[in-house]
Amino acid sequence: MKRKKSLKYDRYGYYFVTPFIIIFLVFQLYPIIYTINLSFTDLAGWATEYEYIGLSNFKNLFQNQLFLQSLRNTALIWIINFIPQLLMALVLATWFTDMKVQIKGQGIYKVLFYLPGIITAASIAVLFSSFFRYPEGPVNSILVSMKILKQPFEFFRSKTATRLIVAFIQFWMFYGSTMIMIIAAILGISPQLYEAAMIDGANARKTFFFITLPLIKPILLYILVTSLIGGMQMFDIPFLLTNGNPDNAVGTVAMFIYKQAFTGARSFNIAAAASMILLFIIICCSLILFRLFSEKEEGKEGR
Repeated sequence: MKRKKSLKYDRYGYYFVTPFIIIFLVFQLYPIIYTINLSFTDLAGWATEYEYIGLSNFKNLFQNQLFLQSLRNTALIWIINFIPQLLMALVLATWFTDMKVQIKGQGIYKVLFYLPGIITAASIAVLFSSFFRYPEGPVNSILVSMKILKQPFEFFRSKTATRLIVAFIQFWMFYGSTMIMIIAAILGISPQLYEAAMIDGANARKTFFFITLPLIKPILLYILVTSLIGGMQMFDIPFLLTNGNPDNAVGTVAMFIYKQAFTGARSFNIAAAASMILLFIIICCSLILFRLFSEKEEGKEGR
């Protein structure tokens, strides 16, 4: 009798999991398979019938200058925002976890640094659009009053300025969450290692590079991969801020996919093919990162 009751009890686990499996199959797995299928067809507009055309969509995309530019824009904006984001997060995490510094009110600072990440993208886009408004925006007013600029500057007419603004927004939104993850990783390191290093006379720089940094590499890999995935899918900030302008300077791959699928001729086949290329790039870059980190670990073990 006890065995039958345990078997009946075990079934409840499947009951709880079933809704997730159904939702995943209907709203995630099926759309993925359907998108892969569309990438090999000529489906456009509201047509219900289509033909398979092989790799033609992919060939056309690699000859499409707008798509190639969106790839370059996406990679450039991600690199510009991620490098300072990671450096800033490392510096702040090191300060907050340093026993010698002992910063007062750490909780308040952590909340303030993390806060931009939970503000909606629409609100941030409106905020920065107002900041850099021409000609009477706050930034222009300050720069002119300080005589850094002779006259107001149209930031959103300049490709370089618009890219830097978008990259800064991405940096500002996510460096706080990156910092929190690094702090958690550092706090997971045994304090005895730091005590032993202090006894041996190691300074803060050596402690960071020879103890902290090697031991938080798994979380750094996680941050790098997740940031890569998020950066390659960048959409809301450049879309809401300038709609990719000027001259598609901040047009990303996600924006290209959106415009192909939901504007104009509604080229669902081109959008699906672009999605597959983006997925392939993310997978390849992630595998390279995993490979690089694993090779470093194997090299150290070999020594």
